[in-house]
Amino acid sequence: MGTSQNNQDVKVTPNDEEFEQVKLNTWQSIKKFLSELFDIRADTDRDATIEAVKKDISFKGHTAWILIFSIFVASIGLNVSSTAVVIGAMLISPLMGPIVGIGLSVAINDVDTLKRSLINLGVMVFLSVLTAFLYFKLSPLTEETPELIARTYPTILDVLIAIFGGLGLIVAKTKSGTIASVIFGVAIATALMPPLCTVGYGLAIGNASYAGGALYLFSINAVFIALSTFIVSKILQFPLVRYANSKRRKRTAQIATVIAIAVMIPSVWLFLKLLDQQVFENKTKDFVKNVIQYEGAEVVKFTQDYKSKNIDVYLIGRPVPQNKINEWLQELENTENLSETRLRIYQGADQSGEMAAKLSGEIKAGILEDLYVKNEQIIQNKDEQIRFLENEIAHLKVQNIPFKQLSEEIKINYENIETFSFSNKITTNFKTTDTVPVINIRWKKNVSSKNRKADLKKIEAWMKFKMKFDTLQVSEYP
Repeated sequence: MGTSQNNQDVKVTPNDEEFEQVKLNTWQSIKKFLSELFDIRADTDRDATIEAVKKDISFKGHTAWILIFSIFVASIGLNVSSTAVVIGAMLISPLMGPIVGIGLSVAINDVDTLKRSLINLGVMVFLSVLTAFLYFKLSPLTEETPELIARTYPTILDVLIAIFGGLGLIVAKTKSGTIASVIFGVAIATALMPPLCTVGYGLAIGNASYAGGALYLFSINAVFIALSTFIVSKILQFPLVRYANSKRRKRTAQIATVIAIAVMIPSVWLFLKLLDQQVFENKTKDFVKNVIQYEGAEVVKFTQDYKSKNIDVYLIGRPVPQNKINEWLQELENTENLSETRLRIYQGADQSGEMAAKLSGEIKAGILEDLYVKNEQIIQNKDEQIRFLENEIAHLKVQNIPFKQLSEEIKINYENIETFSFSNKITTNFKTTDTVPVINIRWKKNVSSKNRKADLKKIEAWMKFKMKFDTLQVSEYP
């Protein structure tokens, strides 16, 4: 029996070894597949990439004019709030070249390329802002549009777009045979040009807040695109520029390191700050939506201020008792990221001091604005119906004119008239169509021109009064 058991154990061992071997081969196959799937080093042409990046840095001749024209196109698109036009301008903009050049030059310790990139970027930014400033200064259309307002201050989403857009751009450029569609897509996604146009707009209308916020947004995009280029270049181990002078090589490496640190530290701080602000705003919206609830009362408006950590909620309807408000305050203290926030409740029933002032001003204005926006289409439809009915009424008046009675009265009052006729004239300005009543008079031959003109004015005034016509045309036969 013991021998049989031992034989069974011996038979099981090879099966276990085979199973382990199969698992090992499977895992190695998966690792190989994933390595080949995400590996970009094998198809990277470092020398060609460096050459292509340096070539795109240059800014003169055709590139300068392309930039000017694209800025005009983008400014017009922002001015009329046309997303399609703005996208078209971003596709032809050459702004990306110097920014990528800055990131690459820092990564490979190329001071000459870094200087050239900074100079060209500075000239591009100045020319872009100047062009946009001149357009908005001379344009009669200076209304704030949604496209312009959206570029006046950055959000965490702008940072993320710049990071991943920059990574996509440099990875596409390092591939043997650049992927042009990726370059165009990054140009649209990172949106470098619209903020510069908004800077020019802010300067043209004298709004420093708009100009500063838009320049801030452009700087964020540019910094993170350059930072992404720097990181990918280091990962792909782009060859460093070698200098014959060892001291210069060492000094260049130190300068590049300082620049990299100077860019990375503020970028990380900025990212965390914007992330914290975005979290605060999202938490605030969720809190107001899910916690500020009371039967018979309704939130008509709420505001939030990240800097002062204030949340102002405006209520109408049934007054909320203080014990319920205290529950909301306690809930706010227990909410993550909102524990230090101050909640202020304004109610329609409170007519004292600051609350009454805010409710009578801000809230009423906000409610009226919401009602206007929601009912704008209805109002337009009603206006169209009113115009249609007015035209129909005028048309019926013209159709039902008592011609026989009028002709007898005019014969009695104006004995010098030989013939009297009435007709309807249909006119249009290709937007609306109108029916105009027309009266034609033929005078007897012995009537002077002075008397004819005087009588025509009297007839016109009399007919308008008698028939309640808003418009009437009186003329005489030749």
